[in-house]
Amino acid sequence: MTDLIKLTAAEIAAKIASGEVTAVQVTEAHLARIEAVDEKVHAFLHVDREGALAQAREVDAKRERGEKLGPLAGVPLALKDIFTTKGIPTTVGSKILEGWIPPYDATLTRKLKEADVVILGKTNMDEFAMGSSTENSAYGPTGNPWDLTKIPGGSGGGSSAALASYEAPLAIGTDTGGSIRQPAAVTGTVGVKPTYGAVSRYGMVAFSSSLDQGGPCARTVLDAALLHEAIAGHDPLDSTSIDAPVPPVVEAARNGDVKGMRVGVVKQFRGEGYQAGVLQRFDESVELLKELGAEVVEVDCPSFDLALAAYYLIAPSECSSNLARFDAMRYGLRVGDDGTKSAEEVTALTREAGFGDEVKRRVILGTYALSSGYYDAYYGSAQKVRTLITRDFEKAFGEGGVDVLISPTTPTTAFPIGERADDPMAMYLADLCTIPTNLAGNAAMSLPCGLAPEDGMPVGLQIIAPAMADDRLYRVGAAVEAAFNARWGHPLLEEAPSL
Repeated sequence: MTDLIKLTAAEIAAKIASGEVTAVQVTEAHLARIEAVDEKVHAFLHVDREGALAQAREVDAKRERGEKLGPLAGVPLALKDIFTTKGIPTTVGSKILEGWIPPYDATLTRKLKEADVVILGKTNMDEFAMGSSTENSAYGPTGNPWDLTKIPGGSGGGSSAALASYEAPLAIGTDTGGSIRQPAAVTGTVGVKPTYGAVSRYGMVAFSSSLDQGGPCARTVLDAALLHEAIAGHDPLDSTSIDAPVPPVVEAARNGDVKGMRVGVVKQFRGEGYQAGVLQRFDESVELLKELGAEVVEVDCPSFDLALAAYYLIAPSECSSNLARFDAMRYGLRVGDDGTKSAEEVTALTREAGFGDEVKRRVILGTYALSSGYYDAYYGSAQKVRTLITRDFEKAFGEGGVDVLISPTTPTTAFPIGERADDPMAMYLADLCTIPTNLAGNAAMSLPCGLAPEDGMPVGLQIIAPAMADDRLYRVGAAVEAAFNARWGHPLLEEAPSL
């Protein structure tokens, strides 16, 4: 393993800007790492070797011309295969879009290119972002670099695995119910769900439009902040995009300090179903925050107990609507079009062949919840619960006076591949702690807080902030990260078994 792939994104950018290394050298080092280990990890669905090297050569040319380089110029990145990328495949982990080459870039993809970030390729994911383990990918599961027999989280397990295996220093994920934070937790990396609407969804293949949010994945809090700054901002092409300045996330990440902050521990996020080692590491994190000068109080959010049920009515309902566009008529897979079948028959055959079991399960559930006679009882009631959850957050951040809320990111560490494949409810419980934030649209982060004593696998600490107060995540996260690194004597990923 070369020293280049062990550097942080900030360190790589500094070395490129100074001329100590070239962007091409950095890119080649990461491409070599992908070639060496990705057959075992399966983080990538598509590696764009030529495109990445072309981007890197352009960064080097800019430096030679004396042009000012951005904070992440020349840094390689792994992009979740849910964002459209002009000229290279976007499959969303599904057979129904196998081989589809988009004619345009998503806004996020365009922003990365404008920031001179080098896109290495597209990462594996649960089909249409529906899952918590990356086992639902039509192209096979991804392994957790800490233990390749275990899941790397989902739906963005490819992005988290690419980070943990040193195949990329930066990655992009999307978070509908925890799909950035849960993979970060189980792989010992950092993942941030920005405020809903803070990062454009234009060109991101939709799963659940009122919940989906793209965000940064990295190995350090500062790297995540630098990437957050690069991809955030108002986009007139996205009707849900927030027209407001990006919070000062990089400044917060460089000046982490929790002295005088009031931190709320969510009462509902512990108890039955939580792994003992996860709670042990979380309790240690609470004590650490107290040592760092934070005031820690317990916060009661009773509606959070209903979040899982509400989410699994809202998300499938919206997915049922969004996936109706995959009808075999316009793009993607087409099955049975031999001239003897009607358009309806071709559509049915295509969806049968192109969608996996989890996608079909959610489409059926969502269609039922939206059907005449059941809309108010199911979807309408779930939206009322969503309002109650939002009010619980508002109460905590308002009259409760807390600056941030904290909890374990996931109830357990990474579980073995296949263990929950036939038990959807057990799989859904992996998102127990992360879902309320998506329902309310708040910002949240997961960062490593140690290894569970039972299995030696990473545990994540979740930090939740009010909408458009994303900088608080980085302020708290940077302070906790620095304190833990000092205590451990190194970043947590240094303890990961070698591939």
